[in-house]
Amino acid sequence: MATHYYTAASLDGFIATAEHSLEWLFAQDFDMQGPMAYPEFIEGIGALVMGASTYEWLRRHQEDWEYAQTTWVFSHRSLSAPDGADVRFVAGHPTGAIDQILASAGGKDVWVVGGGDLAGQFAEAGLLDELWVQFAPVTLGAGRPLFTRALQLDLLEVARNRDFVCTRYRVRRAD
Repeated sequence: MATHYYTAASLDGFIATAEHSLEWLFAQDFDMQGPMAYPEFIEGIGALVMGASTYEWLRRHQEDWEYAQTTWVFSHRSLSAPDGADVRFVAGHPTGAIDQILASAGGKDVWVVGGGDLAGQFAEAGLLDELWVQFAPVTLGAGRPLFTRALQLDLLEVARNRDFVCTRYRVRRAD
C-alpha cells in the first residue's frame, strides 16, 4: 500500500489558477487510455485525500460525486457531503488521521488529490511515497503551486501522452 500525489501541472509549476480554475487543463490534448492516465491509476486507489478547496471545486464542477472510494477532506470549515457518498471530514495534521485513512483504503493505495500544501504536509510527515505529475504545455504565471515544501525525489518513470510529459517520482526518505 502506497500514498500517491497524482496531479497535473503547468510548466511553471501550478496546479490551478489563483482562482482555483482548471479550465487551462481541460483545453490540453491528453489520451485517457495512454501512458500514466487516470483510468488505470484510479483502479489501484482505495481512498482519496483532499483539501477543502479541491473538494469545493469538485462539488461545484461535478453533477454527481464520481468517486466510489472513501474520501477524506481536510478542512477547518463545516462542509456537507454528497448524498450517498462516503466523504469524511477531518481537521488537523495528516498524522492524526493516517491510520483511519489507510484502514479505509482496504489494502489499496491512497491518492492525495490536492492541493499542493496538503501533499506537502503528507511528505513532511513521511506519509507520501510517490509524486505523479502530468506536465501540460502551458504556463500560468501565477496560481496554486504544485508543491509547497522542498523534496528530494528519484525519477521512476517518464512518458509522453500526447501534449503532456508524464512523470512519476519516489519521495526520498530522510535518513
